[in-house]
Amino acid sequence: MSLVIRPAVGQDGAAIWAILEPVIRAGETYALDRDLSREAALAYWLAADRASFVAEAEGRVLGTYYLRANQGGGGAHVANCGYATHPEARGRGIARAMAEHSVAEARARGFRAMQFNFVVSSNAPAVRLWHALGFETVGRVPEAFDHPSLGLVDALILYRRL
Repeated sequence: MSLVIRPAVGQDGAAIWAILEPVIRAGETYALDRDLSREAALAYWLAADRASFVAEAEGRVLGTYYLRANQGGGGAHVANCGYATHPEARGRGIARAMAEHSVAEARARGFRAMQFNFVVSSNAPAVRLWHALGFETVGRVPEAFDHPSLGLVDALILYRRL
């Protein structure tokens, strides 16, 4: 599989929604309203304050991520990202490729660190990936996420210098 990660463009909306909708509806990894509309989800993911990307193989969008400043002003040197992989493409290295791309992209854009503010602790594949890529768990917010089947679980704050 030859994976290409490129900036998202307007015509990617349907493919991005096909990835985001099952993630949002499942309610297991993002603190987003499970009933979020297509329009609201795409407005969030493709907002003007972030650069959005898609991961594509053989003409099919299999993943997407966004990159933005975690905070404004004095915190603008720290990047923040969000990632989603199409359910049918999980376990194929798409998330890792997007993660590695985002670290390189953040560095190229002058960010000096990357921080994830709210990683659901029960999302074991994501936590394993971030730790494998050099992120440290620097904080834990007890019972911050109401998981639809596990109940209240912790949210992690992950950080890495670039």
